[in-house]
Amino acid sequence: MTIKKTIGMIHLWLGLASGLVVFVISITGCLYAFQDEIQNLTQSYRFVEARNQSFLPPSTLKAIAMKELPEKHLHAVMYGKKDQAAQVMFFHFEPSYYYSVYLNPYTGEVLKVKDMDADFFRIVLMGHFYLWLPPTIGQPVVASATLIFVVMLISGIVLWWPKNRNAAKQRFSIKWKAAWRRTNYDLHNVLGFYATWVLLILALTGLVWGFQWFAKSVHTLAGGEKSLIYQDPVSDKPQPLAILPAQAPAIDRVWQKMTAEHPTAEVMEVHIPDTDSSAIAASANPDGRTYWQTDYRFFDQYTLKELSVGHVYGRFGQANRADKLIRMNYDIHTGAILGLPGKILAFFASLIAASLPITGFLIWWGRRKHGRRKQNKTTQRVQKPTKPIRTVSSANI
Repeated sequence: MTIKKTIGMIHLWLGLASGLVVFVISITGCLYAFQDEIQNLTQSYRFVEARNQSFLPPSTLKAIAMKELPEKHLHAVMYGKKDQAAQVMFFHFEPSYYYSVYLNPYTGEVLKVKDMDADFFRIVLMGHFYLWLPPTIGQPVVASATLIFVVMLISGIVLWWPKNRNAAKQRFSIKWKAAWRRTNYDLHNVLGFYATWVLLILALTGLVWGFQWFAKSVHTLAGGEKSLIYQDPVSDKPQPLAILPAQAPAIDRVWQKMTAEHPTAEVMEVHIPDTDSSAIAASANPDGRTYWQTDYRFFDQYTLKELSVGHVYGRFGQANRADKLIRMNYDIHTGAILGLPGKILAFFASLIAASLPITGFLIWWGRRKHGRRKQNKTTQRVQKPTKPIRTVSSANI
């Protein structure tokens, strides 16, 4: 067996083994590509009339939202642009739930209380990440299928590569007027070739989330030294005499500080401490369409002293090239790093990726049926009765 035939067998059986998972990952990625744009068009409660006045502080929005969901764990308060609603998020792992309360940031009016676990795009995202399975099961399956997909993309290029110039002419176009089997073959090979280069980027950025060893390798090779594991710094519990005098709540003071330092931020977020030793986490993002430029800050919840962190999600100004590469991972994966053209590119690449397991299966099934027919014809020819051979007997001599 030649090397190319061996690669062909590997490509075939890996494709049959992972095809369904690759289809789900790809089609959910395709559906998720324009989630921001679709939500902005269809969900009016995400917007308010812009006013020339200050937003209400986090503590006020927190108090209003907690009346709506008094039994839930409050996670963070998030502000957007002047014409966008504020969000107060309630999130917990066990028991698992995720709610968002949309509020008018000027008046505190409740615009919408939304169960995010029932949101269409949240459901799509859970399929993309976990195949709608428990994370401990779904995440390794998705990561493994993504790794297999990378191998298939590389092996597919090897199989596609033409032997000579005459063969090359047929590898760049689809014969739409040919028989359906030939058209299907071209759809698999030609579209696969054109999309491979984008799909490799999407798959490799997916592997950064899928395997810690892969993420660490990328970060280290790029010159990174910080940890990739997000962890809040610890607030020191104060002695009775060290408690700050009565004044604005700590989360409001952090918000005021962040607002003063980032007056043009399009997204501002303040996280409520989970425990009495947690820090107040805050973030400011100058570009609401991407995430990588976000400035992450942490403050002692008692003294408001800024705390340093050893992972990549700290101050943006202190991030080196490798840290920024890891921060860009989501924006590269979704195409948002290139704006709307990047999202369109990711959408069509994901759509082609979803088609590859289907066209590939049809190629295999067609060859399998053709092989059976050929075998049956051969068998019928062998078993076909023939005229008896006349023998010469002694009586005829």
